[in-house]
Formats: sequence, structure tokens, C-alpha cells
Amino acid sequence: MKTQSILLLAIMIIGLISCKSDAPTRKETSGKKQTETQQTKIIPDKSASSRESSFIISISPDKEPSASVWTNLPEWQHHSLLPAWYTFLKSCKPLQQKPDWRTICDHASRLISPDEDTIRRFLETYFTPQQVTNKDGHDIGLITGYYEPLLKGSRRPSKRFRYPIYAQPSNLLKIDLGIPPSEGKFPTDRGRLEGRKVIPYYTRAEIENNQHLLRNHAFLWVEDKVELFFLQIQGSGRIILDNGEMVKIGFADHNGYPYRSIGKLLIEQGELNPQQASMQHIKQWGEKNPHKLDNLLQQNARFIFFRELPANISGPIGAMGIPLTARRSIAIDPENIPLGALVYLSTTWPNTGKPLNRLMVAQDTGNAIKGEVRADFFWGHGEEAALQAGKMKQPVRMWVLLPKKDQMELPQP
Repeated sequence: MKTQSILLLAIMIIGLISCKSDAPTRKETSGKKQTETQQTKIIPDKSASSRESSFIISISPDKEPSASVWTNLPEWQHHSLLPAWYTFLKSCKPLQQKPDWRTICDHASRLISPDEDTIRRFLETYFTPQQVTNKDGHDIGLITGYYEPLLKGSRRPSKRFRYPIYAQPSNLLKIDLGIPPSEGKFPTDRGRLEGRKVIPYYTRAEIENNQHLLRNHAFLWVEDKVELFFLQIQGSGRIILDNGEMVKIGFADHNGYPYRSIGKLLIEQGELNPQQASMQHIKQWGEKNPHKLDNLLQQNARFIFFRELPANISGPIGAMGIPLTARRSIAIDPENIPLGALVYLSTTWPNTGKPLNRLMVAQDTGNAIKGEVRADFFWGHGEEAALQAGKMKQPVRMWVLLPKKDQMELPQP
């Protein structure tokens, strides 16, 4: 949103490095609505180094934000802030390494057992809600859901457990040519050596059709190939072993290829209608069409490698290197929203008209989560989480809460 009357409110330097910035997640963004609230576009400063990006916050109309903008957040005055507050405090550990967040995180951590009113006053005093808009100026985007799946498996292959989960291969190279793969001659950002030549890494089809390629890197085996495919889409999960042990695994790396939606492919092929493109319907289609299943899954060349996580962590590890919180963490596009920021969502519960207005924390990223008004809602683990995540694909409006630059030197709470 480029206008000559744009007022620069703040320049915020937010580090975008994370071990999971390429983790796979779901769909694309769209949008079509404007409101009378202050419209904000968060623009990455391309002059920043590849290791750290600046965010220039442009605000319209030409006036300083006031407390009245908070009334534009649906149900803000009645929404429970405590769950998101404690989720945000977890983000403060990595955020305190960033100059623009250090002071506010320090003071937030000093609020001892705050109640709802205290948290609301703190946020309204020291933050400004900036509505996020798409490049075309519209403020409606797309929200999808993800979860932590549970699979049955073993540490040894057998007739029952025959689909391997691989650790990061030792021959996997990260290719850094200084430009995105789409702009260069090398088609991916991962590769391997063949003699003295670097070539793209194995595709999903190559890996699945020849289990000898990576046999030394398999560390778990599961019984269902479709569940394994969706485990890779989610990027983390839990494996209940045949001896009763529970193993938690998380994203380690990928093979460099872009994510391709098999739900979209089934729609294009006339196998499903758009209303059926949920995880549950795709699984049902696979059960009815086992002879077509391998070909469908391998249309998505992207393949995910995992690592075993400590058994005592509370949730899967997100892009900030901290455990995610069910129903309070979201994945975003870090080119448009700073990792670690508080984000207020206005959407609906999946497949209903019931409003879902909630303060969340941007703690994760995903390969399919691209665009300005775009989010992926983490539902947690279990059957209910899987059901809600599989159904969630609907419009959303988003406000990112950013520290006021002139309030960075805060009084003692």
C-alpha cells in the first residue's frame, strides 16, 4: 500500500532465522474486504542483511494511533488474554535478544500473577494494534489449521510397520546461491554430491520407491502411509510404539522441493469437490482408491526428515525454537509478520458461523504459509485437534500488536 501520505511509525528489526522456517504446512492466501480501522502493511526492508530483516510499519490515515483503535478488535474488551499472555512470555526468551523487544519483554516478565485487567491495560498502553492488509489493500485473508498427529509405530521394521521415518541424511546439502531457487538455474535449495557435481536431492518418489537410498537413516517405522504423509505436512508428531513407549518427533530438514497440495490436485482431477478437500476426505479417498494412492502422494515431491525430541517437552518445537501452545500459537509468513509478535485473529470456528476472536502468538512458519493476511492455527494433539485442523479453511482478519517506539523505556511495573 504505497501512498505519498504514509507515516513511518517505527522501524523494528526482527530476526527471521529459525531451524523450522522451511517446515511444511498447508494452503495459500486470498482476501477481499476493507474496514475503517487503521490499515497497515508490514514491509520487509530489502536493504537488510540476509540474516536479519527490518520491518517498516506504514500507517494510514496520517495520525498517531490512539486507544480507540482497540475497539475495532472484535470482542477485545471481553476476550480472555491470560492464555496468550503466558504464551507470549515464552516467546520473550528469544525475543529479548532483539533490541526492539528487550525492554518490553523485561517489563512484561515482571508482572507477577497479573489478572485480565492488568494485562489488558499493559497491552493497550505499550502496544499498538496494526491491521494487516494484503498487497491489494484488502484485509481478508485465509486461515488454516494444523495439529500434532499420533501414529502407531516401532523402532524396528516389520510386516505391520513398514513405512520408514527418516532422520536428516548425511549427504543432504543446503544450497545457498544468494537467490531463491525459482530465480536461478538450480531448481531447489537442497542437493547432494554425485562425483564432483552437485545435483538436486532425491524427490519423494525416488525416496519412497527405493528404500535402500536412505536405509541407514530410518529410525522409526509406522503402519499407515497416508498418516505418514500427513505427519510430514504437519511437521511434527507423536509415535506410540508397540512396546507402549511414546516418542515425540519434530522437523529436522527437507529435500528442497516446494509443497504441492494433493487436495487441490484431487479437486482438479474431479475426484473431490472443493467442500470435500479436508484431511478427513482425502484419507477416505485413499482408502477407496489404494491403487491410485502412491501416484497421488508422490505428486508432492517435497519430503520431510525428522528428529527425536525430548519426551518432557510440552508441545512440538516451532520456528522460534520453543514449544508451541495449543490454540494459542499460529504459523505466519515471517516476511510479513514478525516472529514472536502477538496477533489478534477474527475468524470463525471451522465449518460454522460461530465467531472465533482470539489473541494468538506468531511462533511458527510453514512452506505453504505465504502472504500478508495468512495464518495457520495450531490446534494441539488428539482426535479433536485433528478434526478441527482438518476442517479449518476460512476467511480471517488479523491485527499484529507492535510495541510503541516511544514507550520502549517503560516505567517500573
